Amino acid sequence: MVPVFVALIIPLLGTALGSAFVFFMKKEMPGLVQKILLGFASGVMVAASVWSLLIPSLEMGEGSASVIPPVIGLLGGFAFLLLIDYITPHIHPAGGPEGPESKFSRTTKLALAVTIHNFPEGMAVGVAIAGALAADFNMAGAVALSLGIAIQNVPEGAIISMPLRAAGNSRWKAFGIGTLSGAVEPAGGAIVLLLATSVLGIMPYMLAFAAGAMLYVVIEELVPEYSQGNHSNIGTVGFALGFALMMVLDVVLG
Repeated sequence: MVPVFVALIIPLLGTALGSAFVFFMKKEMPGLVQKILLGFASGVMVAASVWSLLIPSLEMGEGSASVIPPVIGLLGGFAFLLLIDYITPHIHPAGGPEGPESKFSRTTKLALAVTIHNFPEGMAVGVAIAGALAADFNMAGAVALSLGIAIQNVPEGAIISMPLRAAGNSRWKAFGIGTLSGAVEPAGGAIVLLLATSVLGIMPYMLAFAAGAMLYVVIEELVPEYSQGNHSNIGTVGFALGFALMMVLDVVLG
C-alpha cells in the first residue's frame, strides 16, 4: 500500500513545490519563462497520455476490436472536460478568455480552472495504479506517470500562485491556494482507483478516458496560451523537452 500512497501523493508535492516559487520570485513571472513552462507541461501530458494510458488501453484488448474501448474512452474524456469547461465559471491560469459569467471572484474562478486541469491528472494516476494492481503493467509505470505529472505540476503551481500574488494576495495565501489546487489529484485518483479495481472490465475505457481528459486540457488550455504573441517557438521547445523527458521516464521505469 505504501507505493500506492506515494504514487497518489507525488503530484500534489509537485504542485506545492511550484506554488512555493511565490516566495522567491517577483510578483509577475516573465513571459518567456511562462511560455517554456507551459510548453514543457504540455509535452509531459501528451507523452503520458500516449505511453502510460492509451498504449496500455490498447494492449488490454484482443484483435481488431481492441481499438473500440480506447476510442470510446478517449472521446468520453474529451466530452467530459468540454462539458465541465462549458458549465464552470473560470479563467485560464495564464490569461485568456473567461468562462461563463458569474459573481465569483477572480481568485475563485482561478481555483475552479485549476481543478479542471488537475482532476484528469489525478484520474490518470488512479487508473494507472489500478492497472498495476491488476497485473496488466507494473507499478513502476504508474510511479513514472505520477512523477511525470508532478514535474508538470511544478510550473503549473508557479503559474497559479504568481498571478494570485500579483493580484494583491499575500505570499502565504497565494502559496496555500496554489497548493490546495493540487489536492483534487490524490482525491480524484483514489476515487477512480476504487472504482476501477471494483469493475476491472472498464479499465481500458478508464485509461483512455483519462488520456482524453488530459489531452483536452493541453489542446484547449495550454497550447493556445504558449503559442500566442512573441517567442511562441520557446513554448514549442519546452513541449519537446517535456515530451522527451516523460517518454524516457515511462520507458525506463515502466
